[in-house]
Amino acid sequence: MQALRFLGALLCTACLALGVSAQDAYPSKPIRIIVPFPPGGGSDLVARTVAARLGERWKVPVTVDNKPGGNTIIAAEAAAKAAPDGYTLFVAIDSTLAMNQSLYGKLPYDPVKSFTPVTLAITMPMVLAVHPSVSARTVPELLAMARAQPGKLAYAHGAMPAQVAGEVFKSATGADLLAVPYKGGAPAMTDTVGGQVPIIFDALGPAMPYIKGGKVRALAVTSAQRNPLLPEVPTLAESGAPGVDLLTWIGFVLPAGADKAVVDKLHHELAAILQMPQTRELLSGVGMTVGAGTPEQFAQTIQGDTQKFGRIIKAAGIKLD
Repeated sequence: MQALRFLGALLCTACLALGVSAQDAYPSKPIRIIVPFPPGGGSDLVARTVAARLGERWKVPVTVDNKPGGNTIIAAEAAAKAAPDGYTLFVAIDSTLAMNQSLYGKLPYDPVKSFTPVTLAITMPMVLAVHPSVSARTVPELLAMARAQPGKLAYAHGAMPAQVAGEVFKSATGADLLAVPYKGGAPAMTDTVGGQVPIIFDALGPAMPYIKGGKVRALAVTSAQRNPLLPEVPTLAESGAPGVDLLTWIGFVLPAGADKAVVDKLHHELAAILQMPQTRELLSGVGMTVGAGTPEQFAQTIQGDTQKFGRIIKAAGIKLD
């Protein structure tokens, strides 16, 4: 009997040692970062910036897997079903975790139960911009055009936060605009630059090169204050759309069930990468503000925005089934 107890104790010790060894060995194989949009947008920029530096620091391949479509639902479902071993990260945006539950009667993932928050990466305002051929140079002038041809002026949006910004704008001003959805900000901007759609709501970061290049003209930002990159561009609140104060965000999550030691190690590395001067300079240069808070702080952000956007979506009557 004593021999059996001794053998059992040895086995338990061996199992514990193996568990610790496995955690200490993380990461020991390639890491995949799932992005819910095509290449070229803000989420893709954040993911590829982090992927390159994480690969350098950890000496393992880190790849970006773009899975656009379905208002981020396709990518979210794939990430939720992945093994919770720390080798699949998901770049989630506010619509994925704080809006979709108010927009759809049923989702193939649970915004809270399917994921483990790691860190908020960045926040940024959205921008209302127009093709240079549009005569309106201010929001009041654009509103006058919209009133003259109700339901005819279209705006492009590549993600739900941009559509929500558009719906809030319409609600605040009474403008009758037609929403034209795209699978991401990049194709939405491509058609706006090409003149197929005259107006766009887009995240400021990916829109900045087109604004600076004169391909589109910025009329207003959705934040409460003007953005330092575009100090001459007023806020929507200043432009006759009171109460509009919207920031979009991008963060990293793991599938639910991830080991806390893995979450903590990953958070430590991601936060360090995001706080690197070269990372901050790159992201702030396109209108993004680095977050890099704790997993608990990110969870609080998700919870707070779920309530806020739920109210906005209900008031605007947006429903996607």
